[in-house]
Amino acid sequence: MAQPWKKKTCYWMKAMLLALWFSGIHVLADAAAAVSKEQNQLRFSKEGQFKILQVADMHFGDGKSTPCLNVLPNQMRGCSDLNTSAFIHRMIQAEKPHLIVFTGDNIFGFDAKDAVASLNAAFAPALSSNIPWAAVLGNHDQESTLSREGVMKYIVGMKHSLSQLNPPGVNIIDGFGNYNLEVSGVEGSSLHNKSVLNLYFLDSGDYSTVPSIFGYGWIKPSQQFWFQRTSKKLRRAYMSNPEGQKSAAPGLAYFHIPLPESASFDSSNFTGVKQEGISSASVNSGFFTTMVEAGDVKAAFTGHDHVNDFCGELLGIHLCYAGGFGYHAYGKAGWARRARVVLATLEEREKGGWGEVKSIKTWKRLDDKHLTVIDAQVLWSKTSAGSRRKKKIASIFNSDVKFYLILYGVFV
Repeated sequence: MAQPWKKKTCYWMKAMLLALWFSGIHVLADAAAAVSKEQNQLRFSKEGQFKILQVADMHFGDGKSTPCLNVLPNQMRGCSDLNTSAFIHRMIQAEKPHLIVFTGDNIFGFDAKDAVASLNAAFAPALSSNIPWAAVLGNHDQESTLSREGVMKYIVGMKHSLSQLNPPGVNIIDGFGNYNLEVSGVEGSSLHNKSVLNLYFLDSGDYSTVPSIFGYGWIKPSQQFWFQRTSKKLRRAYMSNPEGQKSAAPGLAYFHIPLPESASFDSSNFTGVKQEGISSASVNSGFFTTMVEAGDVKAAFTGHDHVNDFCGELLGIHLCYAGGFGYHAYGKAGWARRARVVLATLEEREKGGWGEVKSIKTWKRLDDKHLTVIDAQVLWSKTSAGSRRKKKIASIFNSDVKFYLILYGVFV
C-alpha cells in the first residue's frame, strides 16, 4: 500500500540514519559470548549431513484442557494440545534432526493462562530430546502474561535453546529474536573451522504500529542492515584463508510472517498447496530484494498461513511454508497437520573427506498413521547454481530498480 507523498522524505531519512549508525557497529560478540557460542556449536555429522525440523504455528494453550480446532468429528474426543506434543515426539523419533526450528505462534496467548507454563509445555518435547533448538516469535506469542520481549528472553534461557534475544553488539534493532547461527563443517575435515551453512532468524513482528498502515508487521530497515552486515561478514570469513572458498556459503532464513513475494506463485510454479490468501504485511519492506542482493540465502521458511504448505522459487530463492503443525491452530478438517524437514548434504571429495554444501533438499511429513512423506524437492544444488546466475542478472537489476522506488515510499 503506497504511502502519502509527504511521508516519503521522513521514511528515507530514517532509513539513511539507521544505515549510518549501523556502519559504525561491530556485530561480533565479546569473548565470553564467543566461548558460549563454541560450546553450542552446530556442526555437520560425520556422514556429511545437517538436518533441520521446522515446526510452525503450534498455537499451544493450556495443554490437555485446550481443545483441537478444525479436525474431523471422529478426532474431536480427547483431542488437545497433547496431540501437538505427540506429533513433535513422533517427528523427532522419525527424522532425528540436528536442529529444531520453531517459526512463531509457539503459544496462542489468548488461550494460555500462564505464558511460562505454556512455553514450558510447548517446547517440552524439544527439551527432553536433548536436541539443540531455536525459535522466533509470531504474532500471537505475546498475548498472554509476558510481553514480546519477555517471551523471547524466557525462550533464550531454556534448556538446549540456541535462540538469542538480539545480535550481540547491536544496540538498536527492531523486534526480539534477530540472530544467526553458523553450522561448521565435519569435525576433522578441512572446513571444520568454517561455517559452511548459515542460518538467519528474524522477528517479522506482530501487527503494524503505524496508524496509516493496517495489518501485520514486517522486517524493518534496522533488521535488514544487520542481515546485510552479517551476510557480508560471513562471506568474507568463508572466502578468506585458511581454506578460503570461491563463493559464499549457502544460507537459510527463518521468520514467521510470509513476504509479499509469496503471492507471486500459482499451482504451475510451486510444490505443495495454496489453500488461503497470503497474509503478509500490507507494505513491502524490500527484505526479499535485500536477500537477493546478499546472494547467499537459498530459501526462506515461514508459517502464519496454516493451510498453505508450498515452496516456490523466485530469483534463486525458494519461499517455503511449513504448513500448520499445532492442533489448537486453525486448519482444515481432513487435511493432516504437517512439518517441514530440510536436509543439507556436503560434497564428498575425491581424496576423501568432506567439502562444501552440495545440495539442500526438503520434504514434509504428515501427522497420519505412517508419518507420510510428501513433496520432496531439491531447493538448491551447487552444480546448478552457476548456470542460473547469468540468467538472473537482468531480472535482478530490474527488480532492484523497482524495489528502491518502493523503498523510499514505505520504509518506516
